Amino acid sequence: MSGHSEYGGSGSGAGGGGPRSPRGPGSSKNSGPGGPVTVLDGYVPVIDLSAAGTAIAGTPNARTATARTAVAGTDTGSDCGAGRLAVARAIGNACENSGFFTVVGHGVPQELVDDMYGKTEEFFTAPRKEKERAAGGPGTCGFRSSAGSAAKSMGVEAPADLCEIFTANVLGDHGADVRARYGDESAPWTRANVWPSQPAGFRDTWHAYMREMERLGRELMRLFALALGLDEEFFEDKVDRHVSTVVANFYYPQNRPPLPGQLRKGPHTDWGNLTILHQDDIGGLQVRYGESGWRDVPFVPGGFVINIGDMMAFWTGGRWVSTLHRVLNPERGHDRSRLSLPFFHMPNHDAVVEPLAQLGSPGADAGPVEAPGSNAGAVPATTPGQWYRDKMAATFS
Repeated sequence: MSGHSEYGGSGSGAGGGGPRSPRGPGSSKNSGPGGPVTVLDGYVPVIDLSAAGTAIAGTPNARTATARTAVAGTDTGSDCGAGRLAVARAIGNACENSGFFTVVGHGVPQELVDDMYGKTEEFFTAPRKEKERAAGGPGTCGFRSSAGSAAKSMGVEAPADLCEIFTANVLGDHGADVRARYGDESAPWTRANVWPSQPAGFRDTWHAYMREMERLGRELMRLFALALGLDEEFFEDKVDRHVSTVVANFYYPQNRPPLPGQLRKGPHTDWGNLTILHQDDIGGLQVRYGESGWRDVPFVPGGFVINIGDMMAFWTGGRWVSTLHRVLNPERGHDRSRLSLPFFHMPNHDAVVEPLAQLGSPGADAGPVEAPGSNAGAVPATTPGQWYRDKMAATFS
C-alpha cells in the first residue's frame, strides 16, 4: 500500500502544499444524526468513528439484530444508536464507490503515532551499515533496501519502487513452533521479526502501535459487517487469530532522476482484507478514478486512510471494490523523504472466505441476495493461505 495531498479535482497531479484542514474550501459536512462525514470531492470521504461509539441499550444480540435491519434500510435502528449506523452506512458507500476512506475519531493516541514516526524515521536515516544489522532474509522480516516493483503484481513491467521498507508480523515474535501452526514458509506472516537495537525503544513502540492497529482493525471489521447488513459479530471468528503485518515505507529523497516508469510506489491493489495507513503531509498517494483518471488522497491531520483489499472485494462478491493506487515521485526541487505506515489486516490463515450469498438481508426469513457481479454458488471458497499462494503464483508465473 502506500500516501496525501489535497484533492486535485479529477486531474493526475499529486497536488502540493502542507497539511490543510479537511474542512477546507470545497468540502462539506453532513452533520447531525446520520451523517458523521466530511466530504472532499466525495471520492475519499472523511468519516468520524467517534460517532460509532454511541451507547446502545439492550443485549448484544438485540443490538446487532437492530443494526442489521437498520443498515439494510428496513428499520429505524434507534436501539443501535444512530451514530453507529450512520458510520456503517458511510463506510459501505465508500467501499462501493472507491474502496477508500479516511477515519478520524479512531482513538489511536497521537503521542503514539508521533513516537512511531520519530523512531522509525530515525532508523531509516541511520547509516546503511546500522540498518543492515536488522535486515530481513529467508524466513524473517525486518529491513529491506528494496521492496521490488509493486506494479509487477499487476502484470506491468516496471523498475523497482523508490523506497526502503521495514516489516514486522503480529506473529513474528512467537517461536517457530507457534508460527508453523499458521502455515508453511511460503506464508509471509510466519516469518520471524528482526528488530534493530537502535534507536532505543523501537521494538516497544512498534508493539504498542501494532496493538492499536489490531484494535482499530477489529472495530472496522465490526462496522464492515453492519455496512453489509450482517450481524455485527459476523467476522469475529474469522479474524480473532488474524495474521496481519505492519510495514514502514521510507521514500528516501530522490537525488537523481528516476528511471522511465519508476515511481515511489507503482500502481497496485492490496491483496488482503483491509489496509490501515498513516501518512505524513508530503503528498503523493493517488487512487484510480474511472478508466484513466487519478485522484489525490488528501492528508488529514490525525487521520488514517483505509482501503479494502482484493480479498474483501472477493468476500463481498464484487459489491465492494479494491482500487488501484500509487505513490508519485516528488516534483523536481521537492526532494523531501516521505514515510507511511500501512497495517495490512489479514483474516485467520484458515478462515473460509467465499462470496457472501446474502448481503443486506434484513433477517433470517429473507431470501438469498446474490452478490453483485458474481455467482456466489459457483465461486470456490478459499483461505488467506491459499489466496496468498494463488496471488504469488499469478504474479511470478
